[in-house]
Amino acid sequence: MIKTWINCFGSTALKTSTVECGLGGKRLDVLLADNIPDLTRSAAQKLIGAGRVTLGGVVVRKNYKTSPGEVFVIMREEPEAPNAKAQDIPLDIPYEDNDIIVVNKPRGMVVHPAPGHPDGTLVNALLAHCGGSLSGIGGVRRPGIVHRIDRLTSGLVIAAKNDRAHLKLAAQLSAHTLTREYDAIVRGVMKNDSGTIDAPIGRHPADRKRQAVTEKSSRRAVTHYEVAARYSGYTYVRCRLETGRTHQIRVHMAHIGYPVLGDIVYGRKKPELGLSGQCLHACKLAFIHPSKDEPMEITAELPDYFNEVLARLKY
Repeated sequence: MIKTWINCFGSTALKTSTVECGLGGKRLDVLLADNIPDLTRSAAQKLIGAGRVTLGGVVVRKNYKTSPGEVFVIMREEPEAPNAKAQDIPLDIPYEDNDIIVVNKPRGMVVHPAPGHPDGTLVNALLAHCGGSLSGIGGVRRPGIVHRIDRLTSGLVIAAKNDRAHLKLAAQLSAHTLTREYDAIVRGVMKNDSGTIDAPIGRHPADRKRQAVTEKSSRRAVTHYEVAARYSGYTYVRCRLETGRTHQIRVHMAHIGYPVLGDIVYGRKKPELGLSGQCLHACKLAFIHPSKDEPMEITAELPDYFNEVLARLKY
């Protein structure tokens, strides 16, 4: 089992992970590489050699033979992109106060700068809108960002304006008390009116750019779904995340035989019904306000592209 969180010291974001040993008997570097998807064995050896891996607060060596139940702590620096620049990009803001800002992200916008997307992101827009009032926990690459959604997924994203708010929201994410709901259209007519998909997700064994349902180096993933409407060859569903793994809804829906419409990574390889991306919209956030300690619920109406698809399916 692996757990990960981010700490920020100055301008350097440190990713701290814990790995719990299962059967034991493995070399430590092998255990870490097998359980942390983006960590190679050679990189694990370097971390161990640099004293970045501890057991009970004691630094361990790479040839250490592990035992069942041992929990190792790994700390590594996150590669930082250059400071994101503020850009005056219009934002749809359903809610904002001194602690948080909720944005209804359009499909096609990347959440934070990354290779191939150095600017024009939600972070660039937030820096212009909020100025210096964004939490620093995510480092210079992800200021304020509490959670993310895919570039081609539309809908609600919450960002924190200070570290206190960020930590409280992150704790709710970890405890699965920050509710995230999505509207989706999937290919195929679903038989059950509702259900739960409880299937672990990890990196695809043959394609590191994709995720997959797998028992190897994976984390538990749970998605609840409910059918909203059925059409000829398609189903309109509402999904609620219990966990928040990368591409979780897309991977889970494909896993049970109902890939998200327009998802050319996990579903049909050619676009259909005029879509240029998956028909997936983050429609609802429910959480406890980090300062007021009051329950909040924020919703976003279906975007035009989603309504256009529904109109085609109805007639």
